[in-house]
Amino acid sequence: MNGYPMPHESPIDRAIREATERGDFDDLPGLGKPLPDSGRSYDEDWWLKDLIRRENLTDIAPATLLVRKEAEGVGETVAKFTTEARVREAVAELNERIWQVRRGLVDGPPVPIALLDADAVVTEWRRRRAA
Repeated sequence: MNGYPMPHESPIDRAIREATERGDFDDLPGLGKPLPDSGRSYDEDWWLKDLIRRENLTDIAPATLLVRKEAEGVGETVAKFTTEARVREAVAELNERIWQVRRGLVDGPPVPIALLDADAVVTEWRRRRAA
């Protein structure tokens, strides 16, 4: 002994130490990989979004969040359309639902969503089709 009293080891610390010594934490999934979303700006609803994604709960998500998700993925949605008129129609339909969210006519937490610029969506749609 070095003359110093032995530090107290809590039952939790002891269990973790023993598990580490047994190798229980070796080869865990994600070992050596960066944390997901590392470097992104803080979002106070991160836990809710992660839960919805992880548990595939999109069917029970509030309507306001579903509209925002649809607005964020509009490029992928319109990519399957074959005419500009159909793209503009889809943007107009989505913009109407966005207006309903902004006026509080849709269930769910308030979610800031900007209206979509139909010309910008069509330009992106054309660029993807040309590629």
